[in-house]
Amino acid sequence: MISRFAILLAALATVSFPVAAELAITDDTGNQLKLAGPAQRIVSLAPHVTETLFAAGAGERIVGTVDYSDFPEAAKSLPRVGGYSRFDLEAVAALKPDLVIGWESGNAPASIAKLRRLGLPVYLTQANRIEDIAKSLQDFGRLAGTEATANAAAARFRARYAQLAARYSKRPQLRVFYQIWKQPLMTINGKQIISDVIRLCGGENIFADLPVLTPKITVEGVIASNPDVIIASGMGDARPEWLDDWKRWTSMTAVAQDNLYFVPPQLIQRHIPRILDGAEQFCQHLETARAKLGKK
Repeated sequence: MISRFAILLAALATVSFPVAAELAITDDTGNQLKLAGPAQRIVSLAPHVTETLFAAGAGERIVGTVDYSDFPEAAKSLPRVGGYSRFDLEAVAALKPDLVIGWESGNAPASIAKLRRLGLPVYLTQANRIEDIAKSLQDFGRLAGTEATANAAAARFRARYAQLAARYSKRPQLRVFYQIWKQPLMTINGKQIISDVIRLCGGENIFADLPVLTPKITVEGVIASNPDVIIASGMGDARPEWLDDWKRWTSMTAVAQDNLYFVPPQLIQRHIPRILDGAEQFCQHLETARAKLGKK
């Protein structure tokens, strides 16, 4: 029996991808990508990729994306190819993209490998530091031929980042616990981009040394680490009710000083230019906490 993947491979064999490329770029994983020219049909495999493409002036080049690609407004009407963790290979191929932009830590490696075996050019992004978002803007601009818009957006991003760093990064350090979710109880390590936000704001991630990007932890571990501040995001626009569950543990400094804060997840948990909006809120929360702790 001929597999569906084999049928797809045969169908795409007729698609021409020129060998003599005019555009060469290295993605965030070190893989070199070559295109004959700026991409005209782009499939985005992550919500943050979609938003960053729009910010880079390439929104009109996107022919498909994944679920939860909801910013800007125009992204909501784009065709869907499934979710970022489990996208539909056939749906991607049917859109006949000349470029697929994926997410290294979010897309399944096996699925990315299949796209490449189909002959589709794939650029993988992985922004682990705030500065990497400016690079993504510039790279996306090169890939789509919208360099002027992308470079201007990257310059604005870097300038604002520098302003925030000058204002907050040298402030008295606070020990921070960032909570992604309650059940299971999850946080971020020092290599995850939110940890870079913590550093930008003059904080120290109490779980920075854990080996996994988004590790599961225990209540006992949080209590033993005694953070000065607890900041959570949850899933929606509203402050998660479970953030107040920590109030029973009055031995923690964060609880004793009422340093329990919320930052909307869409501004802090995506690798997007708007992360600086989330970072500014984050930094302001730490400033409020410093005042309560007498660390001015």
